[in-house]
Amino acid sequence: MAPMATATAFAAQVLRGRWFMAYGSFLIMSAAGATYIFAVYSKDIKSTLGYTQEQLNTVGFFKDVGANVGIHAGLIAELTPPWLVLALGAAMNLGGYLMLYLSVTGRGGVSPAATPLLLVCFYIAVGANSQAFANTGALVTCVKNFPESRGVMLGLLKGFVGLSGAIFTQLYLAFYGPGGGGDTRPLILLVGWLPAAVSVAFLATIRIIRAPRSPAAARREYGAFCAFLYVSLALAAYLLVAIVLQKRFQFTRPEYAASAAVVFLMLLLPLGIVLREEATLFKSNITNTSAEEQAATTPALPAVAAATKRPPAPATGCQRLLLSLRPPPRGEDYTILQALVSVDMLLLFTATVFGVGGTLTAIDNMGQIGESLGYPQRSVATFVSLISIWNYLGRVAAGFASEALLSRRRIPRPLILAGVLLLTVPGHLLIAFGVPGSLYVASVVIGFCFGAAQPLILATVSELFGLRYYSTMYNFCGTASPLGSYVLNVRVAGRMYDREAARQNAPAAAGKGVTCIGVRCYKESFLVITAVTVAAAVVTLALAWRTREFYAGDIYAKFKTETACSCSSGDDGGNAAIAGEDKVRVQVEPKE
Repeated sequence: MAPMATATAFAAQVLRGRWFMAYGSFLIMSAAGATYIFAVYSKDIKSTLGYTQEQLNTVGFFKDVGANVGIHAGLIAELTPPWLVLALGAAMNLGGYLMLYLSVTGRGGVSPAATPLLLVCFYIAVGANSQAFANTGALVTCVKNFPESRGVMLGLLKGFVGLSGAIFTQLYLAFYGPGGGGDTRPLILLVGWLPAAVSVAFLATIRIIRAPRSPAAARREYGAFCAFLYVSLALAAYLLVAIVLQKRFQFTRPEYAASAAVVFLMLLLPLGIVLREEATLFKSNITNTSAEEQAATTPALPAVAAATKRPPAPATGCQRLLLSLRPPPRGEDYTILQALVSVDMLLLFTATVFGVGGTLTAIDNMGQIGESLGYPQRSVATFVSLISIWNYLGRVAAGFASEALLSRRRIPRPLILAGVLLLTVPGHLLIAFGVPGSLYVASVVIGFCFGAAQPLILATVSELFGLRYYSTMYNFCGTASPLGSYVLNVRVAGRMYDREAARQNAPAAAGKGVTCIGVRCYKESFLVITAVTVAAAVVTLALAWRTREFYAGDIYAKFKTETACSCSSGDDGGNAAIAGEDKVRVQVEPKE
């Protein structure tokens, strides 16, 4: 093959391959966590629109609803290709956040004072809901393309979502200058256009790609993911160093721009891993071209006539309903209805409501918590960045560690999730008692635990209920977080904050936007959150007990069986695996 033709063929393979698809998903995820930096600009929303804390928490609740309620995105993904899901998400992201920006700034003829609370809630819900579409379009597609590495893949993808807050902060400072105690409203505009642009750039890349499976390929796959992990760890380490230096020294705008340029270059580094993996596959394809051509001329195996069986008697309507609700064995493909009515899903959903809902409440209120405890605005931005980085570390640690513990020690993922929820308790207690300087530690603990819970929950859903309807079940489980956020954030934390603020500012209590100062502002609410988090851990332990026998076996045996069939079919030895699953099916399926 001529060098030019070889280069063209290799470039085409890279752009159409699974690894470039994974890289595109990483970039989409790195821009899909804008909801986690709500604490940075929420103070400007509160002051500009004159909201009380309960009203601001209501805006935050609708933000959480939009980010996590994605059942409709899952149903759309069951019927349409991933590119359409991503395109819808990009349009919603741009439209929702752009309207929120216009409402808060008063530009475009939109007066902040004339914008109703429900309209602001609608704007942020639409913008945040794009995150559900990005997750469904990119994350679910990656899990289906790498089913035997789902824990690792989920950890990496969710890890990049966790880093997105720190990435957005660096880009915001580079584009709009140092925030400090100034105007953070331009950050809303950045959140609007950047994720939409990234999703549109990879519309043609994100798709289901069938690939042969073999033990050797699985080992190489794991090695590639470890390389992605090292690059992402380097990015997280750089962001952490940048945050510390920016807090210690006063950076100029060119220095912020240089820092953002380094972040951009580090986001390009995974391309080297993509090229390495695709080059290996490309060489393998060239080596086996003659073998594949010979395999293509092999006559199809004769069809084996199926044994004739007497058709079963038709079931009655009641019997059909009962059969549709009867669940298959754990690990097989559940229908949506079977999964929704199962006890396992009920336990997992309940644990997510109160366990993850509590950490989400802490993240959303971090700006007001820091203000009430006397931290400057610059420190609040540091808290958000710390949460973002440790959120990432929690996600990748949970993804890789849980996969290792599961494969080597057969430790159930729900048991690991229970440990993560219990680890959250010290972070909540540090906020409740307002120990001086402890908010930095609380940010680390809460960010890590919130991040670690995500891949554990999502991997558990895929393992217990199968991958066939994973798009819908993944998004159904995601609705638990905003439900917990509404109960714990709006009804508990918001009301208790406003009650204490009214007590401190009795003459101005009738006005809007009063501020609460002191430990008492969040003490009672976070003691409540601590209690329900412990209860959520107990519920998760019950799920771990119920599923102990399932996790004691080989949960990936189904995929290994498919691999063995693919590798042993036909007369071409191991070349069937190289030729792909479609060729194997041609050899064994009867002709019509």
